[in-house]
Amino acid sequence: MEFEWSASEAAPAAAALFAWGANSYGQLGLGHKEDVLLPQQLSDFCKPGCVKRITGGGGHSAIVTDEGDLFVCGLNKDGQLGLGHTEDVLYFTPCKSLLGCPVQQVACGWDFTIILTENGQVLSCGSNSFGQLGVSHGPRRCVFPQAVELLRETVVSIAAGLRHALAATASGLVYQWGTGLASSGRRLCPGQTLPLFLTAKEPNRVTGLENSQAICVLAGSDHSASLTDAGELYVWGSNKHGQLASQAAFLPVPQKIEAHCFQNEKVTAVWSGWTHLVAQTETGKVFTWGRADYGQLGRTLESHEGWKPEKQDSSLPCSRPSKSTPSPLHCLTGATEVSCGSEHNLAVMDSTSSLAWHCQGSSLGIKHPKPWSAVTMATWHFQTLQATLLASVAVKDSDGEVPLLFLHWRQSKL
Repeated sequence: MEFEWSASEAAPAAAALFAWGANSYGQLGLGHKEDVLLPQQLSDFCKPGCVKRITGGGGHSAIVTDEGDLFVCGLNKDGQLGLGHTEDVLYFTPCKSLLGCPVQQVACGWDFTIILTENGQVLSCGSNSFGQLGVSHGPRRCVFPQAVELLRETVVSIAAGLRHALAATASGLVYQWGTGLASSGRRLCPGQTLPLFLTAKEPNRVTGLENSQAICVLAGSDHSASLTDAGELYVWGSNKHGQLASQAAFLPVPQKIEAHCFQNEKVTAVWSGWTHLVAQTETGKVFTWGRADYGQLGRTLESHEGWKPEKQDSSLPCSRPSKSTPSPLHCLTGATEVSCGSEHNLAVMDSTSSLAWHCQGSSLGIKHPKPWSAVTMATWHFQTLQATLLASVAVKDSDGEVPLLFLHWRQSKL
């Protein structure tokens, strides 16, 4: 998100990068491993005003600058930082092993990292235990970023889940690799043959999207999604928490979420947490659906949505009644930026106000299931906002707190 100062406003004194939340592996880049309850400013490892993207994985974080530089920190036991070693890193450190290739986007999985360069090439590093690096005959881990060779076409969007990854190409094709969804598929769809892209350890084209053109891809812990140029949203994978808005427990191939779920409006942006999704439509409406037990949806559930997974009916493989559908979150209409962490969310309503919601500890400075001001920031002007994807549903060593990073403009004193 870009922010321009009007002539009537005081010019910003400086841009600054702040971080807070769980920090067990130094993923906040503050130089220590203590959890942080309130925003703390990071040292100027780069020009904060040039920060373009911020993202995070199971215990590591990554920042991309306008110049295409990549900075990383945090957990590195599988080489997911791409620095050539496996030691944890407590400060944001430049990834110099990219051989001068400017970075466009980074996607952090649980223990691996996918990198998209400005020329459309995809690189990967970290754990390859499930084929999530896209190199089927490669080592179990890679400490340097390596090219995902089978993606020969220019890539425009990447995503990383718990143990799988995706890419969308310039021509609108979607590829997936990593076997992270296969175990759920076999368990929930007994007797069915899973499509190759669910079991592939190298990029394999996702079938079922032949009549659409993808512009971006997303990944949750155990599901995938693709947004098309026509404003249609396709989802597949696990539906354990209703995140696919489907009657199926598992969707082995993409299924479109019908337009009426979004009040017959085109979807213009979509974000995914581990088990929930948030979408924004062409008129600025924001919809949420999926898992809700930590307040991820930012709203009170309807009676039909308060469900728990039911035992599979063997006569109806892969099916059960639908219990979660996209519902509007009216207080976020017109949000200029939204971001999902594993089980929490952040939103910017304008350049001076930020909202957060979840109900899982104090990493946001709140404990509230509805959108609420995270901290008092009356004079802060946001340039970009990003919740990182630490999987607090699995790691509870810090009360399930989730780290988040954001960049703000600090207004000069008058």
